[in-house]
Amino acid sequence: PRLVLARNLLRQDGVIFVSIDDNEIANLRELMDEVFGPENFVATVIWHKVHTLKNTARQFSEDHDYLVVYARNADQWTPNKLPRTEEQDARFTNPDNDPRGPWISGPIQARNFYGKGLYPIVTPSGRRIDGPPSGSYWRYSLETFRQLDSDNRIWWGQTGSNVPRVKRFLSEMDGGRIAQTIWPHKEVGHNQDAKNELLKRVEFSSSDSVFDTPKPTRLIKRILMMATDPQCADVVLDFFAGSGTTADAVIQQNGEDGGNRRYIAVQLGEPTGHDDYARVSDITLTRINAAIEDVEGAETQGLRVFRLADSSFCESAADEGLLDLTEST
Repeated sequence: PRLVLARNLLRQDGVIFVSIDDNEIANLRELMDEVFGPENFVATVIWHKVHTLKNTARQFSEDHDYLVVYARNADQWTPNKLPRTEEQDARFTNPDNDPRGPWISGPIQARNFYGKGLYPIVTPSGRRIDGPPSGSYWRYSLETFRQLDSDNRIWWGQTGSNVPRVKRFLSEMDGGRIAQTIWPHKEVGHNQDAKNELLKRVEFSSSDSVFDTPKPTRLIKRILMMATDPQCADVVLDFFAGSGTTADAVIQQNGEDGGNRRYIAVQLGEPTGHDDYARVSDITLTRINAAIEDVEGAETQGLRVFRLADSSFCESAADEGLLDLTEST
């Protein structure tokens, strides 16, 4: 029922990320296909959630969880590019002192058929290359290749006799990178990071009270960077709010980029079985308030708290078959 409601709440260019482990991912995919339609499946992301080997595991050390991604309408949703990393930029060099700055080279051959991609090339050293490797084609026509070469965008190697490669300049990059489907913990955090973040926000009387599987805010912030526009007042809904990581991440991300994203954190008052926080929702609210106090400028974002009231549905009508509470819940 929550997935059906989530789909109906999403804008046409909205997207949903669902965290799941190996035990239920097959069932989840079937449900998501039924609710959202298989044509709106986007990707299954692998999150490397632990940073140490579990030597006590009987069969495998389970090191990952999944994020299943579906769009409300896959034709209308395109993820934002992620910021480039220092490691990626470090791959760009400038061995020929090109005035356009650091660059990286890429192959000019591809396997896709191209009718104008079969011709011989003579390198600056005089070596003749009869054509691209067997089963491949040059990416460019001879005319385009000559234009690239005259603009010093072809790299022949230090001796001028290598198979040509095209130069791609860092200064001409659009500043972003396409998200991949494997997210290492060094980029988005791991379970221990998540617990440490929770303990920083919420005081517990004992370790037994702490959530076993909270999410790190870096994981949620990556989702926010991909799926939200900081200046469009996008609404981020978490209908299993738990420890409040999503709200915390939204508050942090707004503080970092000056965004005006809004969040809705839904958590029922399920009993925890511990004295320090009687209900899970108490932990959620405590963390959100702590995040607002900690993040500069977050107090201006405001906070409203709504509590679940008694149902307005008439029980007698339901008993008489006039109202299906199962569908309405």
